[in-house]
Amino acid sequence: MAYDLEEQEQLDNLKAIWKKYGNMATWGLIVALAAYAGWTAWTSRQNTQTLQASQLYEEMQKSVVAKDNAKVLAVTEDLKAKFASTSYAPMAALVAAKSAFDANDLKAAKSQLQWVADTSKADEYKAVARIRLAGIALDEKAYDEALKQLSGTFPAQFDADVLDAKGDVYVAQNKIEDARTVYKSALEKMADKSPGRQALQMKLDVIGGAADTKVVSK
Repeated sequence: MAYDLEEQEQLDNLKAIWKKYGNMATWGLIVALAAYAGWTAWTSRQNTQTLQASQLYEEMQKSVVAKDNAKVLAVTEDLKAKFASTSYAPMAALVAAKSAFDANDLKAAKSQLQWVADTSKADEYKAVARIRLAGIALDEKAYDEALKQLSGTFPAQFDADVLDAKGDVYVAQNKIEDARTVYKSALEKMADKSPGRQALQMKLDVIGGAADTKVVSK
């Protein structure tokens, strides 16, 4: 479908918004899950295996702060090999995926995310992994793969994030009506105080969606 210059400018603006806010929003899910993983592990520190896994996880986190992606990946692989049954293993893999992504090592990022999607016992971890895999596929213009990752069942609390991600794929495909529909659905499902709500509304506004009176300007 052909677009005039004004419409193309709107699409470019939307893609700029996604570049600025999109990764921040989805990787932010990892930060939240990291806090949750730390709390649940703390409550069961009497378990020797969990304690050993937590020590490796802390070592990995130090490497993240040091921006030593190679060390992050190495420690994560060690943790996955020895303590795959603990919550630290998928959590470490998600953090390692972000580290690899930031280091432009997309192959490693996808590998870590796929491991979580394939092996994690927690649906929440799987959901984050699949949403991030979809984001990478979108960056690579692999739109069918992105939509494949976003298909199927997700925990209810991720419904808005999945719809938001689908909208980004539709925009990239110039399927504006489809994008508008799923963005609006995402807004309906997203909590009023969600940090991603304003960015989502901005994306919807760019493609001509209705204004959301719940978004409070700052």
